[in-house]
Amino acid sequence: MTTTLITGANKGLGFETARRLVAAGHTVYLGSRDAERGRRAAEQLGARAVVIDVTDDASVAAAVRTIDADGGLDALINNAGIAGIEARSQDGAEIGAAVVTAEEMRTVFETNVFGVVRVTHAFLPLLHRSAAPVVVNVSSGLASLANAATPGAPAYFYSGVAYPASKTAVNMITVQYAKALPNIRINAVEPGYTATDLNSHSGTQTVAQGAEIIVRMAQVPPDGPTGGYFDAAGTLPW
Repeated sequence: MTTTLITGANKGLGFETARRLVAAGHTVYLGSRDAERGRRAAEQLGARAVVIDVTDDASVAAAVRTIDADGGLDALINNAGIAGIEARSQDGAEIGAAVVTAEEMRTVFETNVFGVVRVTHAFLPLLHRSAAPVVVNVSSGLASLANAATPGAPAYFYSGVAYPASKTAVNMITVQYAKALPNIRINAVEPGYTATDLNSHSGTQTVAQGAEIIVRMAQVPPDGPTGGYFDAAGTLPW
């Protein structure tokens, strides 16, 4: 049986991904910063709750010990993420390069980038013991440099800096980890513009639609793709 950890899973895409993977027969650890919210969400799905704050070394280490004691890990889904000031600017105020500060960038990168590295690094010993280890990094279509630089592409019109830059960094992390760890299938995915708390539910997709590519890539076989960037329709340009 496949054992899977999903960070940031007590709501939104993480919760739907957990639901789908439990239904597929996975033993799912539903990761949440808040113990009570995580417990309630896990009970709804038949998953196991684990407290994990991706910005905190001690929290991540405790989650590793818990999952290791229960038998190990086969799949890691790095889903926890924040939009930062770009999510808070709902009044049409400028949020682009002219006004973004280093501190705002640092806050977003702490969760979206350093959190991915912190969690992945901590769980590598457990993943190396799996017969078919998988890592899925939840990225964004806004991370594509090609699309951000192409007039007419949706990413071209997005003026925010911190969030897309953090997800572009996640894409590079994915590529470099995949080259260094060929025994693990490691991919970045773009769920699409999904209605979640991250965007104040302004997204045009349901969480069921958004979770499709996450669930698919969490179940890739040992000879499946690695080091890629995918949405539900296929490969995306970097």
